[in-house]
Order: sequence, then structure tokens, then C-alpha cells
Amino acid sequence: MTALLTATDLWKSFGDKADRREVLRGVSVSLAAHEVVAVIGASGSGKSTLLRCLDLLEPLDDGRILLAGDDISDPRVDANRVRARLGIVFQSFNLFPHLTVLDNVTLASRVVLRQSRRVAEARGRELLARVGLADKAGEHPDRLSGGQQQRVAIARAIATDPEVLLLDEITSALDPELVGEVLELVRQLAVEGTTILMATHEMAFARDVAHRVLFLDEGRVLEEGTPREVFGAPREERTRAFLSRFTD
Repeated sequence: MTALLTATDLWKSFGDKADRREVLRGVSVSLAAHEVVAVIGASGSGKSTLLRCLDLLEPLDDGRILLAGDDISDPRVDANRVRARLGIVFQSFNLFPHLTVLDNVTLASRVVLRQSRRVAEARGRELLARVGLADKAGEHPDRLSGGQQQRVAIARAIATDPEVLLLDEITSALDPELVGEVLELVRQLAVEGTTILMATHEMAFARDVAHRVLFLDEGRVLEEGTPREVFGAPREERTRAFLSRFTD
């Protein structure tokens, strides 16, 4: 399959020379259109940094990112335009507290894509209905549950019809009883053919929904394969040790 998103040999470190910490060490990943790829690994393995680098929220030290053949890692690109093509959802929602739910969902469409308020709001209301929050359009985020806020964040991320949806541990900040409603929405998006790269600690969900799984360990892709391969017969000892901490 032809890759829609290709990241090659990504390197990223934080800190100064005296206290430099390499977080990504030559990571490569690709996604075909309509593919769901899950990135798993321990906290600190580089999962969130990988997604933030792909969305141009963190500058790379080295490496190249192609989106539909366009080199989006070129420092001359318009990062805001790129982000409209790459929807991202964070673990902590990151909704604007002073804006209504509808305004949160429509902001990028109006500011980046220059859509009229009428067009953007029509699309926004359609998306809120799709995620089961049509009646919350005029509310502010602090009036919503964590699960509702995360569903608003997903609606906001797909409002610009992104080519790839990046999901960064989107259930980790939720109470356990709210996790299911968010994962069910992601499952629906996957079934509909949305191209998704998701960093997750929901192993059962990754096993059931992803087409491929990457195990990230200390900033490197240590193992990659189908869910059957990675979860059923992992090759690497570190993968086996990591998965042994999870039970169905």
C-alpha cells in the first residue's frame, strides 16, 4: 500500500548539552490511507513526543516527514496549514475554556481554512450530533464530563477533514467509566476508514482495532507487526516483558 504519512529516521532531544536527553532515536513510521496504527510502550518511551513532532508542535533535530508526498518537515512550511491536515487529540483535552463547545469545534475551520461562520457552524453542529453532544453546543467545557470533553476534542480534530488523525493517550486522563464512550467513538472512526495513528495504553483496544502495532522502547521502534504478531508472539524480550504487565 502507498504510504499517506511517512516519517523517516526522526531524532528529538530535550535539554542543553550538559543535560541532553534523547527522546526519539531514529524512529521511522508509515501509515497507508485508512490504516490504524497503534503505538505502545512504557511512559517515557517517546510516544507523545513522536505525535507532537508529526504535528509540528515540536521541532525535529533530524529526520523527514512526508504527508501525501509533501515534505512537511521543511522549516519553510506553514505549520498551521499542515496541522489542519493532521488532526490531533491530546490526553488532557486542551479545549479553550473561554469558548463554547461549538466555537472550540469550529475555530480551526474559521481561522485556518477561512470558512464562513455559517458554514463552519453547520459542520460543527453536524459533528457534535455525531459524537452525541448536539445539546451541548452552547456550553463551556467546564460544564462537561471528561468523556464529553474528549469527544468534543475529537470532533474538533476531525472538523477540518484531516488526512490523518493523531491520538495521544486520549483515555489516560479519564475516569474508568468514561473510557468506553471515547474508545467506541474511535472504533466508529476506524470502521469508517479514518487514517489513525494512536499512542495508547489500551492494549485490548489496540489488539482489536489496529491494523499494525509499533512497540516503542527508549526512543526506538523495537518491534512492529500485526496485532496477532505483536500481542500473540512478540519476538523481543522487552516487548514480552512490557506486555506481561497487562491482562485481559
